[in-house]
Amino acid sequence: MKYKIVADSSCDLNEDLKNRMEVSLVPFKINIDSDSYIDDENIDVYDMIDKMKVSPNPIKTSCPSPADFAAEYKDAENVFVVTISEQLSETYNSAILAKDMIMEEFKDKFIHVFNSKSASIGETLVAFKIKECIDEKLSNNQIVEKVEKFIGDMKTYFISEDLGNLIKNGRILKTKGLIINALNIKPIMGANSEGNIELVDKARGSKKAFKMLVDIIGDSGVKFEERILAISHANALQKAIDLKDDLKHLNFKEILIVETKGLSTAYVNDGGIIIAF
Repeated sequence: MKYKIVADSSCDLNEDLKNRMEVSLVPFKINIDSDSYIDDENIDVYDMIDKMKVSPNPIKTSCPSPADFAAEYKDAENVFVVTISEQLSETYNSAILAKDMIMEEFKDKFIHVFNSKSASIGETLVAFKIKECIDEKLSNNQIVEKVEKFIGDMKTYFISEDLGNLIKNGRILKTKGLIINALNIKPIMGANSEGNIELVDKARGSKKAFKMLVDIIGDSGVKFEERILAISHANALQKAIDLKDDLKHLNFKEILIVETKGLSTAYVNDGGIIIAF
């Protein structure tokens, strides 16, 4: 195999994208009290959602080990890896350690690890960009340069209907989170330039929050006709479809919809929406 794209399981895909991109996913592990899930094609996300709703405890996640990544690096001459933001997980470091391990044994191999500075559908778009560059027959250095620029320009936002998991995991202060939930305030969160989660804006109620999100995207100043916008949803297909319809006037090159797998669902929670472009 000449080229291979590897990503952790935060990279959310649908069947069409799996066929178009041929990405090998390295799974996270997710623990909810005594229940353990491997975030692969066999995970029952709906069962996981039910367990999350009744658990008072933080959701615990384990990133893939260097050995998990190294196993995926061995069968290709050129390997491009995409991970969840380095600010959110140790996965990037794990992928780098795996690279160092493999390069000691296979010195002629090319491996580059991209820190997506995003998660979920943001990772998906980075992997999509890598595949696009490979298909264009760019050199490895050209691919790295072009994809790193793409990551720097990419924007990621999300709206969570329930901040419970972010509160339990310390991503949002408990007192602030409880007040937000009690007042039905829906924060629009986003990834900053370093890949950390930050508050972008907030609105009272979902409808206003999604309208505000559409306005934020419309005012972003990018050339929409040159961009793919992707939406991932956690058990919220109709919201994703409605958002796609509300964004059609911006004339994106393509708008994709996928369902979140285990890790993304654990953070955005039931009913949440993540977008990247």
